[in-house]
Parts: sequence; C-alpha cells; structure tokens
Amino acid sequence: MALDELRRLLARHARPDLKTGIDDVLIFRADRPYPPAPAVYGRVLAVVAQGTKRVALGDRVYDYGAGSYLIASVDLPVTGHFIEASPERPGLGVGLNLDPAAVADVLLQAAPGDLPDDGADAPTGLAVSAAPAELLDAVVRLVRLLDHPRDIPVLAPMVKREILWRLVTGEQGAMVRQFGLPDSSLSHIARAVRWIRDNYMRRFRVEEVAQQAGMSVSAFHRNFQAVTAMSPIQFQKQIRLQQARLQLAADAGDVAAVGRRVGYGSLSQFSREYRRQFGAPPSQDATRLRGLGPDAEREPVPAPGPRPRASASW
Repeated sequence: MALDELRRLLARHARPDLKTGIDDVLIFRADRPYPPAPAVYGRVLAVVAQGTKRVALGDRVYDYGAGSYLIASVDLPVTGHFIEASPERPGLGVGLNLDPAAVADVLLQAAPGDLPDDGADAPTGLAVSAAPAELLDAVVRLVRLLDHPRDIPVLAPMVKREILWRLVTGEQGAMVRQFGLPDSSLSHIARAVRWIRDNYMRRFRVEEVAQQAGMSVSAFHRNFQAVTAMSPIQFQKQIRLQQARLQLAADAGDVAAVGRRVGYGSLSQFSREYRRQFGAPPSQDATRLRGLGPDAEREPVPAPGPRPRASASW
C-alpha cells in the first residue's frame, strides 16, 4: 500500500533540519504533540503519512491526517502542530515547495478542454483534501528516489511534474492553476502579501497596497480576506509578531529594541499584543522557546527571499 511505504520512507529519511537530497522536498517528523507555534507557509504541498496535523490561519482551523494533503497558495502566517503523534507512532509528512513557473509550464502543455473553467470564485489561502491514489503513488516514487541518489537529477523533475499535473487536475486544482496565471486574483494577492512582508515595519494605507496588487480597494479587501482570513492590517501584525518572536528567541536581552525593530512605537502595545498572540509576555516566551531545544517538531517554510522568514519550529 502506498501510504505504508510512504511512512517507512519518511521515518528512514527524516532529519532534524527537514532537508532531503531532492530540491524543494522536505520531511517533517514529530515524536509528540508539541504546542502550536508560528510558521510561514509559502506555495507548498504537504502530505501527511502518519498522525494528524492542525493548522490555524486567522479564525480558520484545518485538520488533516494520514492520506490527506494541504495546499497553501501564498506566504501565510499560520500556527500549527501535530495533534496526534508519539514516539511509537510519530507524526510524519512530506512537503514540496511549488514553483509557479513550473505550474505555468504544465498548464501550457494541457490540451484544450483538459482543464475546467475556474469561474469567478475568490481564491483561498489554504485547502485540505484526501489524496487520491495517483497523487500518493507519485509522492511515494519521489521520496523513493532518496534511496537512489544517482537517479535524482534525471527522475525527480519528471515525478515533480507528474505531481503538479495531479494537483492542477485534482480537487484543489482551481487554486493550484491560479499559481501559474500571472493575472489571476491569487497572483494579485500574492504580490500584495509579498509587499506587506517586505515592508512589515512601516505604516501603510490599504489603498496603497491595493494599488500594488492592481485591484480596486473593494476587490482587494474581498480577495485578501478570502486568501488570508485576515485584513491587511491584521496580516501585518501577524508578521510583526512572528518576526519579533524569532528575534527574541535568539536574544531576549532588549524587548523594547525588538519591538521598535518590527515596527512598534509603544512598548506597552507591543507587549500587550505579543501576550495576546502567544500567551506570555515577550521575555518570558523567549525564555520558554530557548528551552525547547533542537528536537522540537519542525515544519517546512518557503524558499529564502528578501522578506523576513518565520520560524520553522512548532
């Protein structure tokens, strides 16, 4: 059975740093249900082989277990963790970063009529579905290549392409197809998300970001909320707080300076919003994070870029 083989492969190849010998493929493992922690999901496919994961985006909560997959459409600040995991049956999953250019190339190769009309529905930021047998089989063959490193340069791109085809023709195909369309509403929102992440320290007007996205203010509000489950200002606050948490986990010496660096002019406001988000004052939370150690569950993050990266730890 494909899922059984995937479990064995992931258990054998899981590493503390998530990385594998295949570009853009990461393996995550949890030996117990660690507390939820912030992370950033870029455009990614994540398949769970064992255990159950829970991901929260704004006020939306997604649970997906063995044999299910999650698709993320833009860089989203989420919290998540395995809610079912133990040393005897660890949580196991595999992530594949999705390249919009590769999606576009797959779409160009599709024959007329092979892909349905996407309609005019607003895009979503996250979606969960049961993985069909064809998709699981392709994922297993991709991970199986880790046992045959010589084959990776030739065969991995072919299997990745098959996975993309299974996604664009699958239940969440409408979302994935928008990855490869530069003028889709999802691509417009992705530009706005990128702009906010690049400029998270500064104040902005929503009209300014709507202009960056090439949308009217009303259309921008509607689509941004649909994708991120947040307003642009709420989204910025999530990014600020996640970045502050990263900095404090590395050095909790000057809470006020960290607050200023991420864009807060008021220490009291920073401490209040940080505590509301993470359940403890900044310095106390930083001390707890440093005590978690290197064995805490880790989660795939998007490829590095000019914008700040969120923590990969849960």
